[in-house]
Amino acid sequence: MEICLIRGIRALSFLAGVLAATLAYGAAQLPPARGPHAAVVSPPRPATPIDVAAEVTQLRSALVQEMPRLVADRARGQQEWIARTEAALNESGLLIDRPQVLVVVDRNPRVQQMRLIVAQPQGQWYDLGGTKVSTGQVGRFDYFLTPAGVFLHTDAILDWRAEGTFNSHHIRGLGESGMRIWDFGWQRAVRGWRSRTKVSKMRLLLHATDPVTLARRLGRAASKGCIRMPEAMNVFLDRHGILDADYERAAQNNPRFQAVLLPDRTPTPLAGDALVVIDSSEQR
Repeated sequence: MEICLIRGIRALSFLAGVLAATLAYGAAQLPPARGPHAAVVSPPRPATPIDVAAEVTQLRSALVQEMPRLVADRARGQQEWIARTEAALNESGLLIDRPQVLVVVDRNPRVQQMRLIVAQPQGQWYDLGGTKVSTGQVGRFDYFLTPAGVFLHTDAILDWRAEGTFNSHHIRGLGESGMRIWDFGWQRAVRGWRSRTKVSKMRLLLHATDPVTLARRLGRAASKGCIRMPEAMNVFLDRHGILDADYERAAQNNPRFQAVLLPDRTPTPLAGDALVVIDSSEQR
């Protein structure tokens, strides 16, 4: 009797173990239970290779349509812009690990222009064209020389948009209401008054300007250290997410970044995060 009982207990234990293992295996094959507020996580998708040449063609076409006074370079000019951009990147140590658009500004007082440069780890670089800008004007109190170098636009700082308000001189210093302001944080810059050697900190911004009063000054140094550009270029960078690679990622989980981005934007797959300031008046 005891032998039968022991055998029965062992048999039940064995069956219970088999049943538990079967249930555990089945549970492992089922998707996790989701409560009413649980986030649905999509499986990661494999990265799709970018057709760089096709995207370059599309961006160039968009620039022609959206930029009334687009500045386009001939072959030699393109080579110069690309060479100086590469030199600045090499000096900064920034590695180009994927195809992306760089916003490049030449602070040379004789140039005062911007270009959109497509850089990639291997293969051809492209000069898409650009526009006139205004950088820091030296010789006036509280005016800085726009710093040269590579400055990253990341989700460590939250951008904002112009309110379109007038200052005491009846000038909309940041442009009309709704214009995007890209904030690159506090940067060390040469103070442009009294001494050309002393360095202080200034807030480096990329923004539009007053379309009536200050837009006609684009093409010459006139700002307090920030980079001014035409309203049309501001809208182009904003609409196509040229500098918003980090912001697009942050906006997926943070409504503050989502609120900064345009709801009807069409971000390019070549979106980057780097502003490059060069000075073609300096010897390379």
